[in-house]
Amino acid sequence: MKFMLTWRVHDAQRQNALAGFSQMTAADDAADMGSNIKLIGRWHDVAAFTGVAIYETDDAAAMAKWALNWNSIMDCTVTPVLDDEETRAIGLERVKAAQAG
Repeated sequence: MKFMLTWRVHDAQRQNALAGFSQMTAADDAADMGSNIKLIGRWHDVAAFTGVAIYETDDAAAMAKWALNWNSIMDCTVTPVLDDEETRAIGLERVKAAQAG
């Protein structure tokens, strides 16, 4: 299952967040997420201190626990999302059901 995480760094934590994240290595990042979460991609709006990332995991609790690691410095929203192929499959099912009904 894929999740979209969006964030906005708390105004008072901007420099702390930037300093902390910039010093993390790829290994630190992987350890922070844990073994049950795979990062698909992450994009930062550095000027606004916001961003978006896509993760994949079958463990929603692991995703929630990981987001809490950052909760003291930023607001996070975690939303389940589908890729194009998954969305098309749902659309095709709906079209077939409408035609049959």
